[in-house]
This record gives sequence, C-alpha cells and structure tokens, in this order.
Amino acid sequence: MRFTKMHGCGNDYIYVCTVTETVPEEIRPGLAVRLSDRHKGIGSDGIIFINPADNADFEMEMYNADGSRSQMCGNGIRCVGKYVYDHRLTDKTDVEILTGAGVKRLSLKVDINENEVVEATVDMGAPILEAAKIPVDIDGVKGDDRVVSIPVDINGREYNITCVSMGNPHCVIFMDEDVNSLKIEEIGPAIEHSVIFPEKVNAEFINIVDRAHLRMRVWERGSGETLACGTGACASAVAGVLNGVSDREVDIKLLGGELHIRCDENLGPVYMTGPAVTVFEGEVEI
Repeated sequence: MRFTKMHGCGNDYIYVCTVTETVPEEIRPGLAVRLSDRHKGIGSDGIIFINPADNADFEMEMYNADGSRSQMCGNGIRCVGKYVYDHRLTDKTDVEILTGAGVKRLSLKVDINENEVVEATVDMGAPILEAAKIPVDIDGVKGDDRVVSIPVDINGREYNITCVSMGNPHCVIFMDEDVNSLKIEEIGPAIEHSVIFPEKVNAEFINIVDRAHLRMRVWERGSGETLACGTGACASAVAGVLNGVSDREVDIKLLGGELHIRCDENLGPVYMTGPAVTVFEGEVEI
C-alpha cells in the first residue's frame, strides 16, 4: 500500500488515497493502530483515507491512533486538500471534502513556482454550542444550554470549562498557569474520559497572551497529546469570544506551529488558515 506522510503544524497523519489504492474497509481501524505506532510503525496521530465521493470532490475517512473513528480534523483536512491538488487529482483551488461532520470547503493557496499547495483556508462551519449536541452532561445544565465557564470537579481539582463542538467535542479551559508547564499526561486523560463527556472529549488548555493571541496545548481523544489540533483551535477561538477574553480573529500558537482563526460576527462559520506539508512518501505491507 502506497502512503504519504503529511502534517499541519506538526499534527501528522498517514494519508492513503483509495482512488488508486485498494484497502478493505474492515482492516482500516487495525491499520491505524499498527502504522501509527511511532516505534514499530510509520508513526503518526492516525490515518486518513482519501476516498471518491458522490456529493463532494473527495471524502476524508479518518481514524485516530487507537483505531477509533474521528469525524473531523482541521489540520488533516488541509493536508487532504494539498494531497489531491499536488497529486493532480484535481486542478481546482476551491474544493469540497466530505467528512464525518459534513461537507467542508477549502480554499487552497498554491506556490506558483512549484505548483503545489502550501496553505489552506477551511470553512469549518458553525460551532455547535448546545450541551446535548456536543455532547456534555452536567448536573443542572439543560440540553439546549450553553456550557460557558461552568465549574466542574475533575480529579479533585475545579476547572471552569467551556464546551464547543466543531463536528467533534471540545472542552476548553483558560488557565493562569503556563500551559507549557502543565502535566497534560495526567489531566488530559482524566478530562477525555470524564463521565460528563459520554462520547469522550478533546481538551484544550489555553493561555491568553492578548485579545488577538492565544497559546494552546491539546489532548486529543484517541491520540493523546498532539502538536496541534485544528478543530481544537477553532473551538478555543469560539470559547474566547463566548467568555469575552479574545477578539473574533486570533492567532493561536500551538506546539507545532500557528493557526489563524476567524469567527463570524454572529458565531456562524469559523474559518481556519494554516500550512500543509508533505513529509515523505512510501510503501508498506498491509
């Protein structure tokens, strides 16, 4: 099976194009586990299969490193856009990609000298803010309520959480302490598996630099800490607006790089801009 290793801000995935490769659907979760292993496999945060689609240009089928399905990945979808353009599967710079969270629209920025994509802007759609739809289940919070700076106890410590879905669930926590010193390997799993999140959750830990700049670390459900999370950055920008601590347009610094996020003035569509990079290509026995 031929594959391409790609990353967006260090959030790396193995990409396999089923337009040209045949990979039985039943083995795909197991492949994600085996090939994502950073010691015995290729090494990645998961696998993304690029499939033909009837109601979009292509489909993005995504598996986390533990083999679980994920609906959406902002960094991953930018790399899908780069893949299909750079591999001449399309000549369009505005493409539609079907995901588990619906069809997303990408605008690709092409280096005219190399004729390859270097950056993409993604219309991530409107955030989902109702507790029942995220989902999050907290005593005293109704299904159609917003979860904005609600105190909860996790592992004996109180956190004020803001919850947002960008097609997948996020728990955003604004912190006074430096997120770079955070013991994320301890608190990340506790939040991911908390009983208040029936479908688990991605956890974002945020420092407010100023109203136009945030610093973020992320623990992703099914993958652990990653160097970046596009949907998490979008959720964090939305949470900043909901809490009144940041503007509608922000730059978010992640361990693996920087993303630019713009929120619609009525919290409609969220737009994410960031890089897409090819690391290497190869072939592996499946």
